[in-house]
Amino acid sequence: MKPWHEKTYTLDEALARMEHYCAYRERCHREVVEKLREMRMIPQAIDTIVVRLIEENFLNESRFTTAFVQGKFRQKGWGKMRLRRELKQRDISEYLIREALSGITDDAYQERFEYLAQKRWDALQNEREPLRRKKKFVDYFMYRGWETDRIYQYLDSLT
Repeated sequence: MKPWHEKTYTLDEALARMEHYCAYRERCHREVVEKLREMRMIPQAIDTIVVRLIEENFLNESRFTTAFVQGKFRQKGWGKMRLRRELKQRDISEYLIREALSGITDDAYQERFEYLAQKRWDALQNEREPLRRKKKFVDYFMYRGWETDRIYQYLDSLT
């Protein structure tokens, strides 16, 4: 007898699960394939399911990329470098990445950075050593994928 965690799925069961998985939030192809592998589906079944999900518009890389960029930019305050890196890790094409990033206007990008920078600078108010405060500020934005010149330009405007 198989352990409970090694359940096997028919093609229809797996398809239904993946439809629910994709309807919950936007997914990229890679996430769906990984999930199907976790479900121990054979490669032919994976291909069949992915094709059906695309045909029925449950799976759309362009829609995923746009939603990912807008969400992470607004909610997490990620810069374009981090967004690009994260999308490349998900095997998204360069064309789709460029399309999604072009959805962020230069004005909105600059405005978001200035808002986050002021908020972060104020949060570091208790740091007594100026160099340490600046390092924490720079590290914060580098990790979130903002451009180095933008970060240092903002720091220069403060002094």
